[in-house]
Amino acid sequence: MAEKIGVYFDTQNIGPLLDCEPLAEKVRSKWGKTCPVVKVESNLSTEAGKKLIQADLDSGEIEAVCICGSSPRVDWDLFDFGSHVLLDRVNLREQCVWPYRNPDGSVPKKAEEVDKLLGETALDYINMSISKLQKSAIPQPEDLETVKRILVLGGGWTGLNAALGLALTGYEVALVEKEKELGGYAAKLHKTFPKSPPYAKAQETGVPELINQVNSQDKITVYTSTSLTELAGQPGQYSAVLNNGSGQETVQVGSMVVATGWEPQDTKYLEPLGYGRNKNVITSMELEEMAKNGRIVCPATGQPPKSVAFILGYSELLADIAQKEEEEKKKAEEEKAAAEQGQDEEPAIEEVFEKTESYRHMGFTNEISTLNALKQAGYVRELLPDAIASILYEHMTATGIFELYYKEAQNDPGIMLSKAEVYSVDSGPEGNLMIRAKNTLLGRDIALEADLVVTPTGLVPTTALDPVIQLAYRQGAAFPDLALFDGFADSNYICFPYETRRTGIYAAGTVRQPMTMAKCAADAQGASLKAIQSLESVDRGVAVHPRSGDLSYPLFNFVRCTQCKRCTEECPFGALDDDEKGTPKPNTARCRRCGTCMGACPERVISFDNYSVGQIGSMITQIKVPDEMETEGPRILILACENDAYPALDMAAQRGWKWSPYVRVIPVRCLGSVNTIWIADAMGKGNDGCLLLGCKYGDDYQCHFMKGSELCDRRMKNIGETLDRLGVELERVQQEQVAIDDYDMIPGIIDSFVEKIFQLGPNPFKGF
Repeated sequence: MAEKIGVYFDTQNIGPLLDCEPLAEKVRSKWGKTCPVVKVESNLSTEAGKKLIQADLDSGEIEAVCICGSSPRVDWDLFDFGSHVLLDRVNLREQCVWPYRNPDGSVPKKAEEVDKLLGETALDYINMSISKLQKSAIPQPEDLETVKRILVLGGGWTGLNAALGLALTGYEVALVEKEKELGGYAAKLHKTFPKSPPYAKAQETGVPELINQVNSQDKITVYTSTSLTELAGQPGQYSAVLNNGSGQETVQVGSMVVATGWEPQDTKYLEPLGYGRNKNVITSMELEEMAKNGRIVCPATGQPPKSVAFILGYSELLADIAQKEEEEKKKAEEEKAAAEQGQDEEPAIEEVFEKTESYRHMGFTNEISTLNALKQAGYVRELLPDAIASILYEHMTATGIFELYYKEAQNDPGIMLSKAEVYSVDSGPEGNLMIRAKNTLLGRDIALEADLVVTPTGLVPTTALDPVIQLAYRQGAAFPDLALFDGFADSNYICFPYETRRTGIYAAGTVRQPMTMAKCAADAQGASLKAIQSLESVDRGVAVHPRSGDLSYPLFNFVRCTQCKRCTEECPFGALDDDEKGTPKPNTARCRRCGTCMGACPERVISFDNYSVGQIGSMITQIKVPDEMETEGPRILILACENDAYPALDMAAQRGWKWSPYVRVIPVRCLGSVNTIWIADAMGKGNDGCLLLGCKYGDDYQCHFMKGSELCDRRMKNIGETLDRLGVELERVQQEQVAIDDYDMIPGIIDSFVEKIFQLGPNPFKGF
């Protein structure tokens, strides 16, 4: 705990509206020996200013530093005194002076126009910071021995690139492939999309050469015909149990890249496009195999086709199917309800439930299907020069450099492209196929004859088929299921590509999202660097992002633990296992320091050295709450997520936005870390309202810690019960979803909430 704190005012960043000398005197008066050094400086944000502070530290006069000036998101590299020094930055510029307006709504231009409330606000923030430092300790990193070997699961194109990149970086690699041969589906391709200028022709895949490079690397141990049956432990100290059919082998690894790729979607979902009803309706993968063997034929006759049609526009057809299946589902639910009342036997409805969503894999694969049709139309022209290739598309998704590829197809007289929505594929009059479509470039419905029809198929990630990673985690063997992504590995698309909810395990390639071979190669390098970063972070005892470099980790007071299991169940990253009694078993290297476990614990037995329930609670007590709301205004606590909401507040102030002077902002690691006692204490001490600003949650979540905002929203029910017992209106507590680019909405959100508080009137606890 900090006992000697130096407080430094940076007048260059705070002025000219705020007079720092009176504030400094009030700090000396209130905190006395706790703050033996209180200085007002005009050039603090310089190397000279840093040296001034460093001199006070070196002399032993102080052991912790409180800097009152700009946002902690500014000059963070300048004010770095090492991990052995406690430091807090009081954001008087972006969240006190810049957004300030007087209670009457006027915006002061000079010091004499400023209401006394500005000084009171600044003093609240300074007192909160000093109290925070008093309740903080210097984190002591946990010493973990790490294994500098990385497991790459999957020996296809992505896995091969990842393994080679890791080996060339100097790390040992265990490359595990379930099939007898390396290469995956990439090895089955005839050619791939253009990877180099002029981006007009399909190119060789390069798979054989890559396999040779991998096999020649001493640092790569290749396991074929092998599967991962268990992964236990934590980053830096994983034990991977490998099974090759004849026995098991345990390999120690530090992190893992999951590159298990994809499987073709079940062909039953292609039946509406004619697949299965006519042998001459085939999948794009089946055509690929034909081209690789050097001959394209109609399966029904064994003869080369004179016309080949590629179908890419079928959304209305699938919409009709979805509607029918929705009707089936509704009927099945009604039958189930009747069965539960004893009127009938319970029907088996699971298959009905799964069908509609499974069609979405074709939608997810739209760009790949488009490029594949362009490539395979080229196969037709290459192997059957006299044949015509037709591509019927609803959306031609050829982005970026692939626009050149699309134009090359347009310029080929043997390739016909037309926007069209296919609504039926049936047998034609001469033993061929008849495709009917509408909304075409001709402006009318068409009927197109073809000898061979090629249907797209969805790329189904292997993680949707079975738990390929087999984790020995309390929260389950697989990645947490995200229904929105239909089984794709749950990397955070918005903020951190390659990330999964399992620290030290990174997804790459088509197991993460559909992508081209070129993108898969780049993806492999990105995930590999993440795996290395995780290893090196564990080796230094620090967290991986978003709190990169954080030395703290959760500490448990097991004497008071009631084994309620809320912390183990709510941890977004599976960092906590538990024993047979339900007592948490921490895995420090899995933890990302979000504090969700701390917010979940009803007994408040979880804390961090530099972030705890008591610390934030003490900060809340430093807010000076006036007895009279009518004359001095309300006091409103804002708990702001440090990843999105807090930066958004800074950005709003930097752009000149103003908001109510009655709010006090405390940054939190995540709304998931918010313990309900903070809100209860704030309201019990007379604060008139509490506004929680956190990331967006739901299907398109943007929370850096995956579900923190959502968990906080659920806990609001507990808050409601607590406030009801206190006799305080639930409307005084409100949670809002704020993305980092919603800075322009911040002032409106704050002012609207303050207006609501004025309408509600003073907190009944005010003055007690």
